[in-house]
Amino acid sequence: MKLAVFDCDGTLVDGQADICQTMVQAFERAKLAPPDANDVRRIVGLSLPVAIRHLAPDLDEDASRQVVEYYKSGYFARRQEGLLNEPLYDGITDLLHALGADGWTLAVATGKSDRGLQSVLAAHGLTDLFVSLQTADRHPSKPHPAMLEAALFEAGARPAQAVMIGDTSFDMQMGRAAGVRSIGVAWGYHPPEELLATGAEQVVDQVPNLHAVLEQPS
Repeated sequence: MKLAVFDCDGTLVDGQADICQTMVQAFERAKLAPPDANDVRRIVGLSLPVAIRHLAPDLDEDASRQVVEYYKSGYFARRQEGLLNEPLYDGITDLLHALGADGWTLAVATGKSDRGLQSVLAAHGLTDLFVSLQTADRHPSKPHPAMLEAALFEAGARPAQAVMIGDTSFDMQMGRAAGVRSIGVAWGYHPPEELLATGAEQVVDQVPNLHAVLEQPS
């Protein structure tokens, strides 16, 4: 058994433009000063309530909840109107198929909602490649290890048989908390030095190089 657990935004797909725009609009609808786009990119991967607390720590609970709802409704509206642009990073489809052919079991652990994850995987024809899809709808926010532990359980894997692949410090910390080897990717939203500092065994700079790195002994 070899289990590769992927983050989604910043690792499989580049959804930062939609995330940033929707977050700005949510704050504006709540009549609040919108956050800087760089700050929004920093919280990609966290569940929405935790992300809002990071972006606006002084908001009271009611205001935070309102921003969360505005974000959810805004993102849903963008999807319904066909405005979302969540492209796969170059080489991801080939990578996933190659890993499957090489005996890897695949899973996802993401701060997206169930609906959001299912939508993006279906749009790219990837749904059937994964045996476990874990989202923020059913677990505490990263870096809590709950969603990674659930992926291990559903795949029938032990921590020593698994690798967490992600682009943020939250992914690396989650892997460490679950006792799972963690590999960072440099094409996402947190810099390589931060990934290494928070538990990445190494950071891969190009998608085609990831397969070989996963096969290396830890």
